Amino acid sequence: QVQLVESGGGLVQPGGSLRLSCADSNNAFTVYAMGWFRQIPGKPRDLVAAITTPGDTRYADSVKGRFTISRDEAKNTVWLQMDSLQPEDTAVYYCYAGPEMNDRIVYAWGQGTQVTVSS
Repeated sequence: QVQLVESGGGLVQPGGSLRLSCADSNNAFTVYAMGWFRQIPGKPRDLVAAITTPGDTRYADSVKGRFTISRDEAKNTVWLQMDSLQPEDTAVYYCYAGPEMNDRIVYAWGQGTQVTVSS
């Protein structure tokens, strides 16, 4: 069973950086895909970035060149480095683990962490 614990997030000024972390506290098996979705009130949850065990990555167009996803496969841990943050990046960020780089099948979600970009 996968159990995800997130850390990071918070308040940052436009142009600033944050780093999110997500770890599988059980680490019972290697998960093929891990990544991050984000959600604002009244909107669906959208993929931000995902990474697979072979190292393939996928990014939302809005974050390409600003966000970088990385992972430690042995520890089922994933990080999201967010640079050049903008107010439109404000959302609750959810870590996920599953067999694909989407939310069609999800083994587990993290608890969510608020990211607020504001001056």
